[in-house]
Amino acid sequence: MPSKHIPFQLRPYQKDAVRSVISHFRLSDDPALIVLPTGAGKSLVISELGRIARGRVLVLAHVKELVEQNHAKYESYDLKASIFSAGLGKKEAVEQVVFGSVQSVVRNLDSFDDENFTLLVIDECHRVSMEKSSSYHKVIDYLKERNPRLKVLGLTATPYRLGMGWLYQLQKKEDGKSTLRTEDKRFFKSCIYELPLSYMIKNEFLTPPAMINAPVVFYDFDQLATDSFGRHSETDLNQLLKGEKRATKQIIKQVIKEAECREGVMVFASTVEHAEEIFGYLPQGEVALIIGDTDNKERDRLINAFKCRELKYLVNVSVLTTGFDAPHVDLIAILRPTESVSLYQQIAGRGLRLSEGKDDCLIIDYAGNRYNLFSPEVGEPKPDSKAVPVIVPCPACGHDNSFWGLVDGDDDLIEHYGRRCKGIEEFEGEWVQCDFRYRFKECDQCGAENDIAARKCHQCQKAMVDPDKKLRDALNLKDCMVIRCSGMTISQDSDKKGQKRIKVSYFDEDGTELNEFFKLDTSAQQGAFYHHFGKQALINRAEPFRADSVETVINQQKKFRKPDFVVAKKEKHYWCILEKIFDYQGAFRKAEDAF
Repeated sequence: MPSKHIPFQLRPYQKDAVRSVISHFRLSDDPALIVLPTGAGKSLVISELGRIARGRVLVLAHVKELVEQNHAKYESYDLKASIFSAGLGKKEAVEQVVFGSVQSVVRNLDSFDDENFTLLVIDECHRVSMEKSSSYHKVIDYLKERNPRLKVLGLTATPYRLGMGWLYQLQKKEDGKSTLRTEDKRFFKSCIYELPLSYMIKNEFLTPPAMINAPVVFYDFDQLATDSFGRHSETDLNQLLKGEKRATKQIIKQVIKEAECREGVMVFASTVEHAEEIFGYLPQGEVALIIGDTDNKERDRLINAFKCRELKYLVNVSVLTTGFDAPHVDLIAILRPTESVSLYQQIAGRGLRLSEGKDDCLIIDYAGNRYNLFSPEVGEPKPDSKAVPVIVPCPACGHDNSFWGLVDGDDDLIEHYGRRCKGIEEFEGEWVQCDFRYRFKECDQCGAENDIAARKCHQCQKAMVDPDKKLRDALNLKDCMVIRCSGMTISQDSDKKGQKRIKVSYFDEDGTELNEFFKLDTSAQQGAFYHHFGKQALINRAEPFRADSVETVINQQKKFRKPDFVVAKKEKHYWCILEKIFDYQGAFRKAEDAF
């Protein structure tokens, strides 16, 4: 193929993204993806890949707007490409590069009966499911039948999908270390390049956000139940919001006031009913409402009017989080709970594009989502409504893990919910996961640390004793006591000789108390303290902690967590603690569980 003149210059990170794609596909045919924040110029990366490709390229998107944007960007650099999209009134596939909508392409696969397609690019690839019957997979399978070496590349700003989790299994890094995102099978094997949002803002490629996280009036969605993915039902949301009409009116009043010096305002509502109420409070003639059922022609008309600044306010419900480009937007009002960090970043990203005269984008969160715009996605549902993403290093391999955690007013870690380090290293041609565990269940046979849900020891292969069986057996013995631990204190105590020691007290809901004692005078005693207490009680095993004195332990007791159950046996005149059960999962109620 003759070389083409290239009249444009890639930004440094765009060059890095293209190089990562070339390097990966030279060595592998495995599907891969790259992650670029909203506004990073995905269409320019796509254009460069199409320009340098030796074979034919098909670029798929799920909406006609993205097809049109990507095609326009490609042809603006004096390059020629086809459009295959019924929504755009064209079904052509004659040029080397074709931009198409997945819906139109899957219905006309015979138009792509060319074995020379070597690269398939999927924009907004978080929409690709694992279902083989999906439109994307039908296109992929059809092209692969004609070219088994077809390369498949995904691009997205948010490589995480609710109900599925991470889109890929492995996050590759330049230093040879990687992160295991999920052990479940994924179509995309690895993420080969990821650009952080902070880089884009720091280097002035995006508009800086101005965050207001605690407005005077806000909704309390914490009281609502969620499903296993952290989502609220529409019925529950509507029921709560019906009782919050006064709050909604006050919120919109504040939005209007903040918008006085703003050019474009996007409002993200919780439900259709909520959006219609919001629409009614905003200045008529200056506002549009777009929901899932909005007619396509009417939707196009309203969006164009907003982009042309004929309308100042745009209210929507879950339809403009991706694939929407209006650079002049400089105020985002979030009036809905968001189920993940990624979704929150998608919403905020609508206002971060550069625009002439735009200094920042005001982002007001009225839903108490408690997300940091620059936080990484954790990849699991929130275990607690107050949980936030935290970075926890691994003391074994040094990998920085992203977990859900709780922090205090000083942003010190109170608790985190990570189980095992997700660091991966290549060893003799295979990827091996770091074996360090933050939460574990110790094998009674060999002492190996296993996942808290393990049924068989990974080291000796012996069956792990079921914690329910341990509790039942102890409850059936006359000389044993089991307490459901509701509290724990660490204090200074003295033995009969007056020597200082640590006293750890465990309390049940009725005030019953069990105690254990540790001396810390020698290295052996300090080791015993760690083995019998600190190893499982330390909130963050990654943080160096040396119990070299009674005062040190007492002053830093917030670093320790209580067990769920404590089992003790009667020994003459005192109770001897036999076992403490942490991270309990079973049939018995824990102290913090509701009756």
